[in-house]
Amino acid sequence: MLQGIKNIIFDLGGVIYAINYKTTIKAFQSLGIDDFDSLFAKAGQSSLFDDIETGRISKDEFLLKLQAYLPKEVTNAQIIEAWNAMLIGFMPDALECIKQLKHKYRLFLLSNTNAFHIEEITSKEGLVLFEQFCALFEKVYLSHEIGMRKPHTEVFHHIVEAQKLSAPETLFIDDSPQHVEGALEAGLKAYHLKDGEQILSLFREDLV
Repeated sequence: MLQGIKNIIFDLGGVIYAINYKTTIKAFQSLGIDDFDSLFAKAGQSSLFDDIETGRISKDEFLLKLQAYLPKEVTNAQIIEAWNAMLIGFMPDALECIKQLKHKYRLFLLSNTNAFHIEEITSKEGLVLFEQFCALFEKVYLSHEIGMRKPHTEVFHHIVEAQKLSAPETLFIDDSPQHVEGALEAGLKAYHLKDGEQILSLFREDLV
């Protein structure tokens, strides 16, 4: 898999940063949306979540539209807490792995995310640690900042062209199969990280 690879693009959630979608689904169910899992899930989501992840709507617009599904007494603070409930923390083994890979490959980060989650991660982990993490990559691409998201091939083409990469020499690693398919369609090599699998296992021989 690593033969001929010079560049690696990593996903964030589920690959480097532990997340649990079920926690957020349960949190919204407790607030009054019984079918929240039909609106949002790892495998797909409604246009509302696509819009916040591509910056097409503001944080205030997102909260207002989500409030329409909830009882009137639910506050914005409760919505934000529920939305951020999925965020667990950095995976220590993944961080150590990336620190070592940085000396051998060009590394990039590509995440489907939103302003709420980045603000929560920065607050939860601390600004200094988050900035140190971002510094491990040549460039960090966040969907809500660049207006594009996985699995659309345009986002992969954008990175390849902007960084002057060779697609066949670039490996993309993600825990969502549809995102991996998008990368393959764009001409990159790609690996689907399975549940419970850690990136360290992919590079163990490479880091000896």
